[in-house]
Amino acid sequence: MNLLAIDTGTERMSLAVCRGDQVFTHEGVAGAQASTQLIPAILSLLSRAELRLPALQAIAFGRGPGAFTGLRTACSVAQGLALGANLPLLPVDSLLCLAETALSQSPRVLALLDARMGQVYAAAYEWHDNGWLTCMEPQLTQAKELTLPPHWDALGFALAGNAMTAHGFGLQHLLNDGGHAVEVWPQADAMLKLAARAWARGEAVNAASALPLYVRDDVARTTAQRLSDKLSAA
Repeated sequence: MNLLAIDTGTERMSLAVCRGDQVFTHEGVAGAQASTQLIPAILSLLSRAELRLPALQAIAFGRGPGAFTGLRTACSVAQGLALGANLPLLPVDSLLCLAETALSQSPRVLALLDARMGQVYAAAYEWHDNGWLTCMEPQLTQAKELTLPPHWDALGFALAGNAMTAHGFGLQHLLNDGGHAVEVWPQADAMLKLAARAWARGEAVNAASALPLYVRDDVARTTAQRLSDKLSAA
């Protein structure tokens, strides 16, 4: 199967292309630079894989949660490429990419991304019968208020993502509950595996139907609100 995967939901750009059993990857800087660098990086990666866009079966992209600008960039570029080449899209949860990357560490993964202001994006997953079961849907929460799925009591799990550096104190209670930290970022090569399974389940959508998953719905916050967030996280 030939697939392209795109993630720019954090400050890191991650791209991957599979051509049959071969996988080609590219890592770069996302953030404000993603909008200018993404398409040239994609075209270069496709060239390395000796593939043209019409030879792909679909395009996968990290739909979030994550940084607003990065999520919009990945979605809009994926839509544009898909429309131009008449391809379907496979939106993939960014937190699920963390779980896929950390699977070798534990079949139970609490996936966390730094959401700033003392908050994290979080979701919990369990690996069952060659697939992921969602135990806690993606959510936005204060790090210190995050709790585990009830049936995970006394079970080990991987605490996977980039949130430990920024929120180590607020997440310490999870380490005390049996978690072990695995610092990873959403990786496009992991997304390829998730996208292939989604394709097999018939979950591809047309370009116009693809949307980011923001979770945080307050894009613009006042100075007073930001101060309140910082104080509550202290």
